[in-house]
Amino acid sequence: MRDANEIVRQRQSAIRRELDRRGIALKAISFDSGIAYQTLLTYFPQEGGARPVMLPMAAVYALADHNAIPDDLLSLLLPPSRLIIRAPDGIDIDELDAACRSVVAEIAKAHRADSPGGPAIVDCEEVTIMAAAAPLRMVA
Repeated sequence: MRDANEIVRQRQSAIRRELDRRGIALKAISFDSGIAYQTLLTYFPQEGGARPVMLPMAAVYALADHNAIPDDLLSLLLPPSRLIIRAPDGIDIDELDAACRSVVAEIAKAHRADSPGGPAIVDCEEVTIMAAAAPLRMVA
């Protein structure tokens, strides 16, 4: 079994790649979270750069508490069967409808022939589907 610290570091690198892909700037994350930009660069170095410094729980708390990084990306720090989600204050029927439609849309995208696994659902697609389904778990 791989070392858990190394797994987390690899996930931190994956988060950085996804932040870059989505156009989410580390400077914006720094501003939102209150974590110094230079410190964020150690946690999420550029591809091919230094090995990521282990992300402390206090930093995860700051990133989550201030919505600085999307929950689906923070969830990458956890084992595959775990997700970071926001607990709703109440149930809004329209939001429930939107969440259901989002899950169905993600499943349909994952089954397309041009998706990463073709018609089979692969791990990265399952993470996206489970993140979309997370609000439904809160009301189940």
